[in-house]
Amino acid sequence: MALERTFSMIKPDATRRNLTGKITAKLEEAGLRVIASKRIHMSLAQAQAFYAVHKERPFYGELCEQMSAGPVVVQVLEGENAILKNREVMGATNPANADAGTIRKEFALSIGENSVHGSDAPETAAEEIGFWFSKIELVG
Repeated sequence: MALERTFSMIKPDATRRNLTGKITAKLEEAGLRVIASKRIHMSLAQAQAFYAVHKERPFYGELCEQMSAGPVVVQVLEGENAILKNREVMGATNPANADAGTIRKEFALSIGENSVHGSDAPETAAEEIGFWFSKIELVG
């Protein structure tokens, strides 16, 4: 199987609690390699653009406010079946439903403050990676 790339974000609730290293370690322990990473404080406009797919959903405004409330760490991960593997390591969106040992089970505060975001498909991964990174920043 070929290497695959995916997008990962450590959300403000996790960066605020200084969990960046612990979360990244879980991703690396699962066989994913960080090939690009940066800490940013996204603006409300950037959050609205990044999450535009959810614009018609009732949680959109709150999501954008939360995501622009503090720093995030955006990353590109590479590995075999990286999209699926990242989603397995993250755990279910609702931490109450997440498996033991997953990032969300261990670190999430709530369904809204669930510590991480990850791409759900190859097309989404390409879009999300391109939103935050230029090609020269991908140093796999």
